[in-house]
Amino acid sequence: MDYSLAVENGPETIPGGTGLLLVHPSIGETDRIDTDFLKTDTDAFLVVSTRTTAREVEQKLEYYDVDETKATILDTLSVERGYSRRTADDVYYVSAPDDLDGVVDRVERFLTENEGKRRVSVDSLTEMAYYADDDAVYDAAADILALLEEHDAVGIFHLSEEVHEVATLDRFRELFDGVIDLDGEGNVVVDV
Repeated sequence: MDYSLAVENGPETIPGGTGLLLVHPSIGETDRIDTDFLKTDTDAFLVVSTRTTAREVEQKLEYYDVDETKATILDTLSVERGYSRRTADDVYYVSAPDDLDGVVDRVERFLTENEGKRRVSVDSLTEMAYYADDDAVYDAAADILALLEEHDAVGIFHLSEEVHEVATLDRFRELFDGVIDLDGEGNVVVDV
């Protein structure tokens, strides 16, 4: 099954099973790309948030006019930081951003429990690596990519280019089916 991409300078569609790496500067405006990706041609989507809490993700979705009824959020920060957790049918928690097994498990459950066109956003791999390490995050990303392929879903994974060594960036770039490069001025180059 094909999915509309809705990313400027990219192809009209991408096949199910595609994982895209969004490489951006630390202060890059990634929300626009992320939310366009999530709200287009989608029956259900999962946001794996390692940078912000579930409440902040909901505010972002509302601001960018994304249908929140299709959203599931995995909040990896609130427990570790001692924030109060909101009970909701569509919000889940793991203990910390380095609970990579918990993250992969929740992605698998989302893909298994939802039907139709499903999208996953992982925001961000950089934050996960800050808590865990590059190798463990690489393995978790590979596991999630395999799940996307198995379930004919698509995903976008954020990676900040300034934080990682060139060799690490290159290694992650090679793992993905396509790369979206966003520069500090908001210019987008897509290689799929």
